[in-house]
Amino acid sequence: MSPETPLDVLINLTQDKLDEAGRNLAELSTRRREAQGQLNTLDGYRSDYTQRLQDTTEQGVSASNYHNFRQFIATLDEAISQQNTIIAQIDVRLEAGRKQWHDEKRRLNSYETLKTRQVRQLQYREQRREQRASDEISAGLYRRTRQPH
Repeated sequence: MSPETPLDVLINLTQDKLDEAGRNLAELSTRRREAQGQLNTLDGYRSDYTQRLQDTTEQGVSASNYHNFRQFIATLDEAISQQNTIIAQIDVRLEAGRKQWHDEKRRLNSYETLKTRQVRQLQYREQRREQRASDEISAGLYRRTRQPH
């Protein structure tokens, strides 16, 4: 097995960075889904309590119960607002994570292209060397067969 070249080291390091960027992206995506699920739950609670408030007010409600409903809905609104902020922050991090992953992928592809070229050049040189050696052997055999004994 041939020794590891500096280009191989770069490829390995970049692959590690790409893998790490992929793991981070997956983790952020999971957090985004979870945050969206929490937001959906909060929206559902708000919708339910708004409907309960409406139903209760149609049947008659005391001022204190009405105030409690409104206060709870305001608390839900604040939680929804905070959850939207969290989702927006995760979205920013997700976009940065995607960019990092694409940058690392592009870098890895560049290094792999260079490695492929390097391997092709080495193969070409080796084929040329083998061809020269074969030509020398053939020429030597030809000269020996042409010389009188």
